[in-house]
Formats: sequence, C-alpha cells, structure tokens
Amino acid sequence: MKIPTIHGYIDRRILINYTADPKDVEKIIPYPFRPKIYKEKAIVGICLIRLKDIKPKGFPDFLGVNSENGAHRIAVEWDEDGEVKSGVYIPRRDTSLPLNTLVGGRLFPGKHYLAKFNVEEQNGNYHINFKSSGNTEISIDAKETRTFNENSIFENLENASAFFEKGDLGYSPNKEKFDGLQLNAYEWKVKPLEVSNVRSSFFEDENIFPKGSVKFDNALLMTNIEHEWKTAKNK
Repeated sequence: MKIPTIHGYIDRRILINYTADPKDVEKIIPYPFRPKIYKEKAIVGICLIRLKDIKPKGFPDFLGVNSENGAHRIAVEWDEDGEVKSGVYIPRRDTSLPLNTLVGGRLFPGKHYLAKFNVEEQNGNYHINFKSSGNTEISIDAKETRTFNENSIFENLENASAFFEKGDLGYSPNKEKFDGLQLNAYEWKVKPLEVSNVRSSFFEDENIFPKGSVKFDNALLMTNIEHEWKTAKNK
C-alpha cells in the first residue's frame, strides 16, 4: 500500500506508557516481532493524538482534516537484512473521524475503528476518554509538570524520550500482512505529565495480562509538532 507523503500537525499527543511481563506480551504479538526489552520489562502503551490539517504534502492546510485518535502500542524489535530493527506494533487504532475508518487498511495503513472521544483541556490539565467498538475504553486525567515520575523504570525524562523517539516506525495488522507507517516529526520534544487517573480496558484485561503483570509507568506530552507520515515496507 503506497500513499503520498502526508503532512500535518500534531496538535496534542499523549503517550501513556506501561511496563509488562515480556512473556505475556510475546503471546499477543505476531512473528516477526518480539518485545523490545528495557530493564527486563516489555514496554506497552497508548498514544492519544489530535491531528490537524492532515493532507497530502504540498496541499494547502485548509484542505486538511482534523481528528482525535487512539492507538495501542507495543515496543518491538525484529530482524531485517542482517540488522535488528525497532519500532512499535499497533494491534488497534481508534478514531473520531469516519473517513479514517473508510480508508484505513485500504488507502491508508492500518484499520481504524470509530470511537466517541471526550476531551477537556484547560490550563495544562487534560482529561481524555473514549469508548469504541468491542467495549474498548481509555481514560486519563493528567496535568503538565516539570518533574518526571520518580518511580518510572526510565528514571529520567531524557531516557524515556530517547526510548520513545525510536518508536517512529509502526506496523499494523491488515489481513495476512502488516502495514508500515513512518512518522517524521520535524522536532522531537516531550514534556512529563503527572497522572492522577488512568484506565485502559485492554491493559486491565486479566485474560491477556494476569493481575500484577502490567503496571503504569509514565506519561509524556507533545504539542504543536509539524510532521509527515510515509509508508514503510510492508511485512
């Protein structure tokens, strides 16, 4: 699936990050991927992203579309051409934009499910929740802070930033193959978020993750980032 380079703006992006038992993660990711391990833990999470002015590169902004989106992400590695590559495996994508559900997996990489988003943002405080088909539910309450979570496995913001910056190549399931999509952020800059409440029906499903095997680790914020999306080689 080859699409033209897509250009737009990341108006707001929140990365909600968890640690998980690698053995549990291995069960839910397909070959050729394997969990990317950090300090003996797999890293999984959710990306809550509001995109603005999304359109083929070179088109004027007023022709672009806006949407709220959520993506479940698993940090992975795989072998390719004699090298170890890294990125994220995205088993599910949810969106507020019906257009995305029509073109996702057809004209644009990754099948998208329609979801109802509730977003409240004021003075550095964020509340986001959505409910999608299959009873997929996400909710987070957080506020901007200067202090990175001291209990995080990453220990500091710099380590976390470096790890997630390498997750710019994502693969999503599409029938018998995996669609690849590469994010090129013109600037990579994250800020920490202090989280007062977070819920995920996926990561709280004890049929997938036994009790105590997955743990919230940290949340990061990006705002006002110009970017491009490009297709990558399918697998």
